[in-house]
Amino acid sequence: MSIPNVAIVGRPNVGKSSLLNAMAGRRVSIVEPTAGVTRDRVSFFIQWKDREFELVDTGGLGLVDEAMLKQHVHSQIEVAMEQADLILFLFDAKDGLGPMDELIAEKLRKLKKPVLLVANKVESNRDELEAVDAYSLGMGEPYQVSAKEGYGVSDLMDLIVETMPHWPLDEPKGEQGLKLTIVGKRNSGKSTLVNLLAGSERVIVSEIPGTTRDAVDVRFERDGKLWTAIDTAGLRKKTKVQDAIEFFSLARSERSIRRADVVLLMFDMSEEISQVDKKLAAFVVQNHKPCILLGNKVDLAEDVGKEPAAWENYLREQLPGLSFAPISFISALEEINIEETMKLVEDLHEQSGYETTTADLNKVLQRAKQMHAPRDKGARPKLFYATQVDKHPPTLLVFVNDPRYFTGQYDRYLQNQLRHAFPWKEVPIRLVYKRREKVDLPPDSRS
Repeated sequence: MSIPNVAIVGRPNVGKSSLLNAMAGRRVSIVEPTAGVTRDRVSFFIQWKDREFELVDTGGLGLVDEAMLKQHVHSQIEVAMEQADLILFLFDAKDGLGPMDELIAEKLRKLKKPVLLVANKVESNRDELEAVDAYSLGMGEPYQVSAKEGYGVSDLMDLIVETMPHWPLDEPKGEQGLKLTIVGKRNSGKSTLVNLLAGSERVIVSEIPGTTRDAVDVRFERDGKLWTAIDTAGLRKKTKVQDAIEFFSLARSERSIRRADVVLLMFDMSEEISQVDKKLAAFVVQNHKPCILLGNKVDLAEDVGKEPAAWENYLREQLPGLSFAPISFISALEEINIEETMKLVEDLHEQSGYETTTADLNKVLQRAKQMHAPRDKGARPKLFYATQVDKHPPTLLVFVNDPRYFTGQYDRYLQNQLRHAFPWKEVPIRLVYKRREKVDLPPDSRS
């Protein structure tokens, strides 16, 4: 059985994103006192009292968007309402009801779906009186909450699961599957790829740069396997981060990389590699994430003199820290090389999950030490033995006499030797050096 879907709708700035964050227990949607901040459907999977449901935040109905996205936003809201099993109709108790609330109520009545009327920002006796006036909408008793203060949120979640009594209690909790984060500069084609993978227009696709402001989780199934694609806001130089919305979008992109099983670092092949691209690549390296360097719009590249082979060489020169990462050329719009890229994603995840034995690991490291011993003026660096302590990424604890001797170039040398010896050829390897004065090799690690 599919996971039930609960959509939050309402006019702009009534607190939809604040309510989603309060119910999720974390900052998922951007909260900013600017009408129209949420443009896409932003969702989060809520687990409450042995039930699970997908909570979806939507843009404000009636939004007049300076970026000419009004029609896009309305389309997203219509889809969210059509797909919802339950709708939370949110209004602002401090402002009271307005003409737009009446129009929304009329639209919801036509859907003939369960609706909970929710009065937000109830923080005084006056607010409670304003909330009661919503009886006039003919949608039952308005439930009173303050998303900002947390008042009534837990009881509202109780009400949500009680309103849909046919939701099973014994269903296994939903899994996210393999988490695929897509990052890149603005307008590089990330949302187009997410929509293609999900099989629906889940994320707004627009020629206007910077359309996606939140990091949007989109769960979908391909060939019987569950996936979660994380579409992120397009990034630009920090000097151009002019307001809080851009700042939070940047923070979410970095957090989305940390959440990922595999990262797609996407580039528009018609453009040059920028400082933003390099900073994203550095963040991927810093977090030891498997990564595919994804050249998008390959169908247009030759028209601007960007042959794939030459562009690959150029990319390797610009991003030396990801020299082990595979490169894939696609066109998200024309659906070129998509299946092959998704298979490569699975392959990288499998590589990152490989575990070796202590004995095999130390044979490789001892051989690497004999071929090229670490050097330092006036000291004798010693590499004793290592053991694998984790996977995703493969993490090795390496015992040495002084970790300072094993940084930089020698660390990269050992990683390359390990990549050649084990199925980690295209994924990052994390080496953690631990000081020991003297170590006898474990019996199973001796050659």
